[in-house]
Amino acid sequence: MLQPTIALVGRPNVGKSALFNCLVGRKIAIVHDQPGVTRDRLSASLMRGAYEALVMDTGGIGAAADENFAAAVEREADIAIEAADIVLFVCDCRESLTQADRNIAVRLHRSRIPVLLVLNKADTEKQELSFGEFAELGFESYVFTSAAHGRGLDILSDRLGGMLKTLGAAVRKLQVEEEGEGSVPRTEIRLAVVGRPNAGKSSLINAILQDRRTIVSDVAGTTRDAVDVPYRRGEQDYVLIDTAGMRPRSRRDSSVEVFSAMRSERAIRRADVCLLVVDAAAGITHQDRRIASTIAEEKKPCIVVMNKYDLFCTGASNKARKDELKALVREQLFFLDNVPFVAVCAREARGTESIFTTLEHLRKSSPNFPGTGELNRLLQRAMLTNPPPAGRSAGSTLKLYYATVALNEKYSVIPVPTYVLFVNDKRLLSDSYAQYLRNVIRSRVGAAGIPTVLSVRSRVRRS
Repeated sequence: MLQPTIALVGRPNVGKSALFNCLVGRKIAIVHDQPGVTRDRLSASLMRGAYEALVMDTGGIGAAADENFAAAVEREADIAIEAADIVLFVCDCRESLTQADRNIAVRLHRSRIPVLLVLNKADTEKQELSFGEFAELGFESYVFTSAAHGRGLDILSDRLGGMLKTLGAAVRKLQVEEEGEGSVPRTEIRLAVVGRPNAGKSSLINAILQDRRTIVSDVAGTTRDAVDVPYRRGEQDYVLIDTAGMRPRSRRDSSVEVFSAMRSERAIRRADVCLLVVDAAAGITHQDRRIASTIAEEKKPCIVVMNKYDLFCTGASNKARKDELKALVREQLFFLDNVPFVAVCAREARGTESIFTTLEHLRKSSPNFPGTGELNRLLQRAMLTNPPPAGRSAGSTLKLYYATVALNEKYSVIPVPTYVLFVNDKRLLSDSYAQYLRNVIRSRVGAAGIPTVLSVRSRVRRS
């Protein structure tokens, strides 16, 4: 059968996200005392126990903490329940039974899905005496846990294992965190969708999936977690990482927003390609450039997605609008290496095909780097054509002894080569001349969107 899905449901602030992190073995969901932090559905593979399954975290049902999103969160939770094979109904055993708990129980009884009642926040055995009140909910199978302290998780794993076995789940294969010698290389492409708040990142992912997978709102800051969404297009697997909008540090007004921004930055680091979503109607702002500089610092391939194209230069012809966008990207994001851009209207699901056309071109052109011999001839010829400037002291001019290509394919499906230059003194390489050498290499490689990374090393003098 297909991989079973385990959905975690419950009212806000009962510890669903903390329990989700324990089950998947990674800190994916943001855990905070503030109710209603999780809004979108998060999903990841179960890493506890012997069987394969997908674990899905949901926003709190009956959330009154943020009434702007209460209806959308409940809708997302209902979708998760409909898609689930097993439901973990999470309650806070330290608090009295609430009407919201009772309402959720009624929904679950109507669904006829196997339910395991998880009485969370049972930090001590004394708190397990509270089950009498929760027996009113009518679920025969229950377990006490403390996700914060790891208590009861082995019992929970055993109970889940029995339920998954009954469903015919496949036995989980042992996995390693990092690809090692002899392991099967990763084939899915991780796409981090990044940008400032309200640029249309979640709308873009929904347009690609042709599904309302993430919550979309005109309110900036709707997405808080970095949501990983598996996606298959043709024969290629992708992971779309929807991230929180990254505001300037001085304007992050809560600890939740700080954690969200940290998750977004981490998503850039673990991505194969970054899709930088820009509101074309508003133009490229200072914060867009800050996010682009983060992508450049992490040396990640990038595609600029100019969203809301239908609102950009509405009176001009389509060609004039494209030319204007191209000039804008080249001028404002000049520090990204010949970055390609696409124009889309995510809300109307127009232009998303061009993203994958550009991505496929980027993927195919990424291995098109010169060999060692060709690279040395290319750079020596460039330095003869345009010699480096002389240094301050006599005879102190940059000399290139040798160049080679270092390639680390271990952590990326689309590797970024590093061009290692061995010179007499790396301090003699000015920023402008380094950019000249990068331009020379880029003109040979022709891989738009792939960073041209130089690593310059001085010759080691030996006595």
